[in-house]
Amino acid sequence: MSIVDYQLHLSTGIKAALLAAKITQNVQQKLTDEFHQKKDKSPVTIADYASQAVICKTLHDQFPEVPIIGEEDSHELRQPEQAQLCSQAVAEIQAIGWDVSEEELCTWIDYGGANSYAPLFWTLDPIDGTKGFLRKDQYAISLALIENGKIKVGILVCPNLNGGQVLSAIEGSGAYLSSLKDPHTRQKISVSTVEHFANARLCESFESGHSAHDETAVLKEKLGIEAEPVRMDSQAKYAMVAQGLAEIYLRMPTRKDYREKIWDHAGGVLVVEEAGGQVTDISGKPLDFSQGHELSNNEGVLVTNKALHHRLEQALAKDV
Repeated sequence: MSIVDYQLHLSTGIKAALLAAKITQNVQQKLTDEFHQKKDKSPVTIADYASQAVICKTLHDQFPEVPIIGEEDSHELRQPEQAQLCSQAVAEIQAIGWDVSEEELCTWIDYGGANSYAPLFWTLDPIDGTKGFLRKDQYAISLALIENGKIKVGILVCPNLNGGQVLSAIEGSGAYLSSLKDPHTRQKISVSTVEHFANARLCESFESGHSAHDETAVLKEKLGIEAEPVRMDSQAKYAMVAQGLAEIYLRMPTRKDYREKIWDHAGGVLVVEEAGGQVTDISGKPLDFSQGHELSNNEGVLVTNKALHHRLEQALAKDV
């Protein structure tokens, strides 16, 4: 395989994610209490499909040989009873100036249908934190390039975080933050230097079904963390740690056999690590992105500013 131009992958990925952000913001402004549900009962919106379509189309045009593992597929959109949903997704893409048919929409979405591990691939969550999106709260567009199981490029767009933020990183080159309103003006970011749990700020999932809040509460009391947890959806929590607005993001598994999906973490992991933080599972093992769609060799996720990481690992080991 030829040498990978990570800078080109980064710039193309950011371009794709910014297009998706326009769509998701437009849809979120128009949200009502009604939304479509997938068969697994997790909510999915017009914006999920339209976001994945424009990102996959942009990536595929530039890098047709690089497979994409995305969260969505077009199966339900192709069903006759979902004709209205499909036409609405098309309309949202057309609203940003793209000419697209319903068949093209489904084809673009399915560019993200890679189902096996490859030496080089993208992983994508078109809307990470769909329930937050539906509440008009925090969500993220997450994109990462993975080579031989290692994250090489990470991109997070958080449209509702502090006025709208774009965070990005290339392995070994630091992490950067820009405003969604001015994505071309970047500043380097770093995690906080807090070394004492009493001063630490902890993020966890808004939904108790995504992380065991009761276990987190016990751990928080044990360590002497005084601040109330910051609960928010999506990889916006990674963004908080990466720019020093929080020190800990803890995702405790809600059941023993649960394994995280790679697209729910890959973009944020590299941004935090390049900002000087540390990311492992709750036993201290590095996250393994070489196993397909899931982090099948890991349990839970622990994200910190690094200064607190080892002591948190020890505390978690005693509680397991």
